[in-house]
Amino acid sequence: MSLRESLELIRMVRPEAGTAALEHEIEQERASSLGAAEARVKKTLAALRASGDTATALRDAQQAVWAYFVQRELIGFRRHAEVIQDLGIPGEVLSGLGAMPPGPKPR
Repeated sequence: MSLRESLELIRMVRPEAGTAALEHEIEQERASSLGAAEARVKKTLAALRASGDTATALRDAQQAVWAYFVQRELIGFRRHAEVIQDLGIPGEVLSGLGAMPPGPKPR
């Protein structure tokens, strides 16, 4: 039986249960995605610390932190002060958030 067929069966018995199952699955995906974004931040910050502040490592960390903050805001977390402190995100990374590196312009 497919997921769709299972959900249709659940809806026939208890209509609210079908949407609850989908909402639960969506929440799991959000948590997984947020966890992956945080892992990328940790990885790029570790690379930045190990490299001694190269331009590429700094740009990678800035992009990872920016993507992580966007992900958090989409879920509803608007304040980032705690994660900035917990992850030890340096000011040099924060000061470049959202900046686009020079290169070809998007079409």
